Amino acid sequence: MWLLFGILTTLSWGAADLFYKKGSDSRDPLSHLKIVVTVGFVMGLHAAVYALYMWAKGEPFEPYSLVIYLPVSFMYILSMTLGYVGLRYIELSVSAPIQNSSGAAVALMCFFILGESVSCLQAAAIVLISAGVFALSALEKKSADRTRLASGETTDKKYSVSAVAIIFPLLYCLVDAMGTFLDDIWLNEEAPKLSEDNALVAYELTFFICAAIAFIYIAAIKKEKLRIRDQRDRGVAALFEVAGQFFYVFIIGGSGVVVAPLVSAYCVVSMILSRVVLKEKLSRTQYGVAAVVVAGIVMLAAAES
Repeated sequence: MWLLFGILTTLSWGAADLFYKKGSDSRDPLSHLKIVVTVGFVMGLHAAVYALYMWAKGEPFEPYSLVIYLPVSFMYILSMTLGYVGLRYIELSVSAPIQNSSGAAVALMCFFILGESVSCLQAAAIVLISAGVFALSALEKKSADRTRLASGETTDKKYSVSAVAIIFPLLYCLVDAMGTFLDDIWLNEEAPKLSEDNALVAYELTFFICAAIAFIYIAAIKKEKLRIRDQRDRGVAALFEVAGQFFYVFIIGGSGVVVAPLVSAYCVVSMILSRVVLKEKLSRTQYGVAAVVVAGIVMLAAAES
């Protein structure tokens, strides 16, 4: 079941990544906060519905879970916000190899710090998935550079690979890896600090609170109106984000050393969808690397069986 949920998480977040890309406006300095507002309000709605479901089945949401899960929620929300900011300063194809390396970082942390073990087949699958993510992102960068040069464009300052630009995906990688690492501890199936249900609602409510603060800042201080019709891509991204989070919270309590690299492969889904939706093309090498990542996922399935 964890493998199925892991794949569903990967598919959902891959789709969300595509719409985040479409919904990010490099000309709008508040673009990242507007994404936070949209995602947060969708999460808040889902949290309310899910809390009612928990109450109906006789396991009501425990409010103190907000405090217990706060360190994990904080890491995830901060990393996502940094990722949204980064979309304004650096191309996605440049930031992807750094951001998606968080899965490999978590695997190493779980292996060396928590002492989680993996079989030879699982280890080989983790290597394939992680290497594939790095290679695919590098190919994306080269492809974007060739396209820009062919069209005679020059790289804008805000998209240059400088210390300022690179800091956002780097911080995303570090903070997201720490969040996933803490999640593996908080929801460890042998000694969980709280249930998956309470963790899910706590995270989404915390995100909703952050979204409310961001909304007040945009509307009251910056005097900008948020029209619903302008949030279509961000709203779709939020729906996929919530779906991925729903599946994710039920698998991270297992083996983080295996789950994290699997979920980090969502960039493959995003890449394929961008080709289908945006009518872009893939090279044979990119198809080959994507096949390597899929092979790694199949190997995880074989190891589980």
